[in-house]
Formats: sequence, structure tokens, C-alpha cells
Amino acid sequence: MATRKQTEAAKLNVKKAQRAATKKRTIAHLPKSTRRALQTEARKGARRGGRAGHALEDRNRQQLHEVAQKKGIPGRSKMGKSELIAAIRRAG
Repeated sequence: MATRKQTEAAKLNVKKAQRAATKKRTIAHLPKSTRRALQTEARKGARRGGRAGHALEDRNRQQLHEVAQKKGIPGRSKMGKSELIAAIRRAG
């Protein structure tokens, strides 16, 4: 069990991280090629309407995250779409 001091320190760290994340606007600071790749993936999802298909590639990240959650894959919230697909396939 964490002490009161540890709990307060953790809350402060979370608040600092949230402020930093909002200020940073990380997508805007990514390289142009990476931003383009993200846009392409987003357009693919919009074209298919975000519907879950039979192939994992046809699903959007949120749908893949739900599948990974059902399979109990650790670290899934920090994974991108391709990483989720690979982890789901490894998990069987």
C-alpha cells in the first residue's frame, strides 16, 4: 500500500505529465512523413466507415484495442495499430 506522501507525489506527476502533453501537441511535432502515414491510415478507416471486418487490418485501432483487451494483452494502450495486430496474432 502506498503512503499518503507517495500518493500525492504520483498525483502531482500525473498532472505535470498531462499539462506537458497538452502543451506539446505531439502530432504537430512529428516528421512530415509520419504525419502523412497517420493521415493515410485515418482515411482508410473513414472510407470503410470504421466497420470491423474479418481481417485485423480492416479494423480501426479502437476495435483492435477491444480485441486485445479481451485476450488480456499487456501494454495494449501504448501500442499502435500494427503493434496491436502483431500482439493479437501472437496471442492466438
